[in-house]
Amino acid sequence: MNYLLDTHTLIWFLNGDKNLSTKARKAIESTEAINFVSIASLWEIAIKISLERLELKMPLQALSEQILNNSFQILPITFEDILILSKLKFHHRDPFDRILISQAVNNSFTLISKDKQFDSYKVKLLW
Repeated sequence: MNYLLDTHTLIWFLNGDKNLSTKARKAIESTEAINFVSIASLWEIAIKISLERLELKMPLQALSEQILNNSFQILPITFEDILILSKLKFHHRDPFDRILISQAVNNSFTLISKDKQFDSYKVKLLW
């Protein structure tokens, strides 16, 4: 199964945060799972850190190592993702979440997210 981790999902997983659902944690840890992290999530994390709206339990530089240690794949943003994004209705206004939705749709990934606004889109969700 191919999963795309929402930004909060990635942070909660790496931090061992109890906000991450048991179902989400088990899916991510499954030996059959291939987990992807969008470059958009890393961009969002960097912006929130610089705005002092997010504090990680590790230095930002260590995030790359944690992603590799957990065998997560970095997912680039493609032109096809942008084409899907351009057709999305504005049920959700957050640009980072909108590109994650587009990437999940484009790649037929299941998006692991707690965000209820994603229910308005034709995207496979898990929480």
